[in-house]
Amino acid sequence: MITLNNLPKIKQKTKKRLGRGTGSGAGAKSGRGTTRHQKAREKIAIWFEGGQNRVIKKFPLLRGKEKNKSKRLKPYLINFQHLRSFPENAEVTIETLIEKEIVPSDAKRTGIKLVNVGHVEKKFLVKIAASRQAKLNIIKAGGKII
Repeated sequence: MITLNNLPKIKQKTKKRLGRGTGSGAGAKSGRGTTRHQKAREKIAIWFEGGQNRVIKKFPLLRGKEKNKSKRLKPYLINFQHLRSFPENAEVTIETLIEKEIVPSDAKRTGIKLVNVGHVEKKFLVKIAASRQAKLNIIKAGGKII
């Protein structure tokens, strides 16, 4: 039977005091092996790779958010005012917009999007991406979207 006078003594293990000189037995490398310099320090960023470029920066289209945000190219935005130079029933494509110098030649790579700004005055045959409202206005004016 266990009574108060028969209880075993509970002794907590004292915490090892590291880095308090070589005489303490836990000085010098302080239990971190023989490595010194950066690996012996307390905090190193998880992504740190010894100074070389991080893996996440090597794959620009597979990035996350904030600091490592994707560098995806956004399309050029054009509106109905840019289409005034086109004749009635004209085909609006990336090539025709580049020919008329409405957008730069790298628009083939990034793409073009027609947004609903201004009024549609003519019928057009549109072969580029368009916003929902822009599509409705083109159809109202008698044009087509392909």
